Amino acid sequence: MRICCHYESPIGTMLLVGSKDGVLQELHLPGEMRTFAIPKEWQEDPRSLSQALLQLKQYFAGTRQDFALELAPQGTPFQQRVWQELRRIPFGSTTSYGAIAERIGKPKACRAVGMANSRNPIPIIIPCHRVIGKDGSLTGFSGGLDVKQQLLDLERRLIG
Repeated sequence: MRICCHYESPIGTMLLVGSKDGVLQELHLPGEMRTFAIPKEWQEDPRSLSQALLQLKQYFAGTRQDFALELAPQGTPFQQRVWQELRRIPFGSTTSYGAIAERIGKPKACRAVGMANSRNPIPIIIPCHRVIGKDGSLTGFSGGLDVKQQLLDLERRLIG
């Protein structure tokens, strides 16, 4: 059984989805919530996801830079490699799709890295918002470019 809970964050209402034992599987951002319908069989249970909720609150309050949560994002082996590499991007930093491709040993896979980035089921915690275009421009983000900019600004303010 999957459980879920809502979180009222500074960027809007998020939906967290996980297992009964608190393993986070998905995080839906406010922009996604307009088109996402919660399946009837999911159970609302904030207690099961209390650690994820706490750490997100700490992140937005500026007291947490790294998440220490058990995660279970569903994806292909390639996507898993990309998502693991995303977790290595330091708080307040950005990198490019090409740099991620280089780091995972697939230097010509920039587009595939971009696709894996766009399918990240746990944004913020797996920090896909820290990936930008090679020229420094903001690129797609499931929560919208304005939310991506807010997250980058928050992190830069806190380290800066």
